[in-house]
Amino acid sequence: MAEFATIARPYAEALFRVAKSGNLAAWSDLVSQMAQVATYPDIKALAHNQLVSDEQLADTFVAALGSSITAEAKNLISVLTDNDRLTLLPEIAEQFHALKNADAGSADVQIESAFALTDAQLKDLVVSLEKKFGCKLNPTVTINEALIGGVSVTVGDEVFDTSVRAKLQQLQAALAA
Repeated sequence: MAEFATIARPYAEALFRVAKSGNLAAWSDLVSQMAQVATYPDIKALAHNQLVSDEQLADTFVAALGSSITAEAKNLISVLTDNDRLTLLPEIAEQFHALKNADAGSADVQIESAFALTDAQLKDLVVSLEKKFGCKLNPTVTINEALIGGVSVTVGDEVFDTSVRAKLQQLQAALAA
């Protein structure tokens, strides 16, 4: 939602400035982990429960992270709970990673494949995609057997679907016309 993105932006920008002055890679991992914990149904329920204090919510959230976190990260969680923004962590994380990618001149690429790709196949695919987009790409590969064969690649809002399923759908549309 656009409203969530607008509310999350200042948090993501402030977090990125803090992370950039410290260990950006560690912050990136921690932000991803916090975003995942924020999606837990129990955490969401606590965040929306009027009977749970901000301090209790923050303590529960820190405990759910299950790792030792820095004082800065605890401060972030406290600020988010105090302002009823803890459930925005997934959007904050998404914007944080977009800022990180923009700073590094890279982008995330989602690759769906019908079969597992070997390291060599993935490397070749990423190299050709990097040439097309003119930036470094960070691939995430998922297996989707429904594709039948081939791959579907998503970079930002661009999708390249070279799967057998897509070709069959195009053939069906052409025959139906």
